[in-house]
Amino acid sequence: MLDSQDVAFFEDNGFLHIPEVFTSEETQELSDELDRLVAEWALTSPGWEGNWRNIYMDPEVAKQSKLTAMHDLQFYSQVWFRGITNPRLVNAVSDLIGPNIELHHSTLHIKPPQSGHPFPMHQDSPFYPHQAKGFVDVLVHLDDTNEENGEIRFLAGSHKQGALEHLTAEGIYYYLPPDDYRLTDTVPVPAKKGDVVAFHLWTVHGSYINRTNQPRRLVRIGFRDPQNPQVAGQSFQRPNLLLKGYRDRVEGQELLRNS
Repeated sequence: MLDSQDVAFFEDNGFLHIPEVFTSEETQELSDELDRLVAEWALTSPGWEGNWRNIYMDPEVAKQSKLTAMHDLQFYSQVWFRGITNPRLVNAVSDLIGPNIELHHSTLHIKPPQSGHPFPMHQDSPFYPHQAKGFVDVLVHLDDTNEENGEIRFLAGSHKQGALEHLTAEGIYYYLPPDDYRLTDTVPVPAKKGDVVAFHLWTVHGSYINRTNQPRRLVRIGFRDPQNPQVAGQSFQRPNLLLKGYRDRVEGQELLRNS
């Protein structure tokens, strides 16, 4: 699905916009099913804590800011299981990280209208650190994104620094020092619904608040080489579906456990 120029761009910049991974019919089905999941299962909260909020939002907006989220949509919906395992998506990821692809997780992030939660500059690596670079996150777009509703933004080439030390709030929210890592230095990547934006586990990224009267809906899916060891964090020591290829056994590796 991807050509050599796409792969070279990803390796150099740490992110890649992949248009029209999902057809309009598939996107509509995923969108409708997402609305049902949000109504029945998702949680809405004030979102990430930390002193970054004082920089990204004025006090009144910070009080109103909300984030709607849930993990692992494939455990709740066959429609989303099909979306997450879509062959076009999996093959694109394989073009970026190799022939063997294991699902790691999926996470819904919705920025509600008017004051939808911004995201401070961060890498995803503190949330689920891995030893090697064979890990790609993708953002499935259910809505068109732009600066007004908080499109994803990247610090180009930042993945080449490796995993960075982050500040933390409550031991569960991680972000980079706001004075050193600024959204104004990032590259915006607006996308259309049905598009996917892929990025490296170590690519620094963030986004502005949603200022529109409509929600901004994205689903993040993590894919990895099954031989890229995770060291801590979300879904640690949990094997998942092998979507492409084979799980090669390395010396001393135990059989996967179900308990």
